[in-house]
Amino acid sequence: MVIGKLGSDTTPLALVGGNCSLQGFDCKGKDIFWSVTGDNVCSLTLLDFDQDGENELIVGSEDFDIRVFKEDHIISEQTETEAVTSLAAFSNSKFGYGLANGTVGVYDKFQRLWRVKSKNRAMSIYAYDLDGDGVEELITGWSNGKIDARSSRTGEVMFKDNLNHAVAGITEGDYRMLGRSDLICCSVEGEGMRKGYNMSGEVGIRTSGVGPGTLSVEQDNFREILSKKQTLLLELRNYQGSAHFSNPAQGHTQDKQIINQEAKTRLQTGISINMGKDHIPPHVEITLSTNNEMIIRAVLVFAEGIFKGETHVIHPKDSEVSSKLNVALFPQKDVPIDIHIKSLVGCKGSQHYHVFELTRQLPRFSMYTLTTESSQPCDSFVSCFINERLQRIAMWLNQNFLLSEDLEVSFELKVSFLSLRNNSELTVTMFPDGRLVINTEDIVLAGELIQSLAAFLNLEHVQVVAGFPLQYRRLEELMQKVIALKEARLRLGAEMADHSGLIRSLVVRAEDARMMDNMLC
Repeated sequence: MVIGKLGSDTTPLALVGGNCSLQGFDCKGKDIFWSVTGDNVCSLTLLDFDQDGENELIVGSEDFDIRVFKEDHIISEQTETEAVTSLAAFSNSKFGYGLANGTVGVYDKFQRLWRVKSKNRAMSIYAYDLDGDGVEELITGWSNGKIDARSSRTGEVMFKDNLNHAVAGITEGDYRMLGRSDLICCSVEGEGMRKGYNMSGEVGIRTSGVGPGTLSVEQDNFREILSKKQTLLLELRNYQGSAHFSNPAQGHTQDKQIINQEAKTRLQTGISINMGKDHIPPHVEITLSTNNEMIIRAVLVFAEGIFKGETHVIHPKDSEVSSKLNVALFPQKDVPIDIHIKSLVGCKGSQHYHVFELTRQLPRFSMYTLTTESSQPCDSFVSCFINERLQRIAMWLNQNFLLSEDLEVSFELKVSFLSLRNNSELTVTMFPDGRLVINTEDIVLAGELIQSLAAFLNLEHVQVVAGFPLQYRRLEELMQKVIALKEARLRLGAEMADHSGLIRSLVVRAEDARMMDNMLC
């Protein structure tokens, strides 16, 4: 629940999220606002998202989505990897979020600035200017009692402390009646802690202990340069150690050759679709290879929403180590995914390896492969008229699907895809008159395609005509089942009433027989 003004309405509302619904009540309990969302609501906050002077409603739900409502219209939708359990609005267009799997982060409108993941769960998040610099930090209270403050711009930890028990909630208030707010944290056992900013520029604990002071800009720069220096020195030692262990008897000349070879090593990546074999289903495959004879000893892949724990490690056997390695990916949802890869590369038999770090992005609809087999499109469709050139639609397809080469169109566009998950077909057709038709049996996929295309073309409103006969038949079958269940409930209720009357008459007769000592009759 959240309390505040929504949209152009000047009346404060108590906004409550429920089972796929949103309701707003005024001070008299009158239902002023009502809307629906995709799943059970887990978190709410109010924020001037588009900076127009009016608040929008940010909603986090169990279906992993963060939706932005302007009045009762959705103007933005972001998909995360777990249920969105916490939301916190900043004074500008930023907002923080927390997930059920221990992830916290910050969005600035449509762009995610940063995210971090912990093995503990984020119990509460709050936006508060802890160091008094005019920029709010994201305060997070964790299930292990830890409290940390992170920069809203970079996610860097600026302050941390611990309670003895899990954090129950975080808020702010003028606790000491001095005219400025303190940050108030409370644990599940009632343990409290107050922190705030005083005029001397230090962050301190008001109840006990002494907090760290803020670092100057010069100290921050010096620390960053020192960290880079240590990283480069460590990298140099790894090169030297790798050359020494590979063949220590060859002397310095061989060492220099190996060091030069390692320094020239490049890690090459490619993303393609693998149709699978034997017991391996179709999937997206990342191929890693080196440009020389250096081997890939191990690979660590970090990808949200693909692997359990979001991390996957591949460590081949000594007999299977080579300069090439494949990583299979099975995305469960149609969302763009950033793939962070760390690879250990070095000489064969070496004990020291160079760490290559790189990032690749999977297109949103990477689990659909282009097919050349022409077949009759299914009856289910979504159609709309778009006043855009065919080349723009082709550009959208090139960016959102995993294609071996870019599509080129001239007069008419018609492409067919096959889902790697269930082998269902998808056909996208663009006619010269601007009519776009998407044929698919998956109604969710059709909606996501329209949303993706509208976002790519910066369209706020798209008039869509849809027809899904299979879904209609399923709905009719479900309605028939509901009617049958209702009739069965009424019939059972009537039978229960009849049996209740019979039981009452039998109880009276049994009592009469007991009083007359005539139980045998």
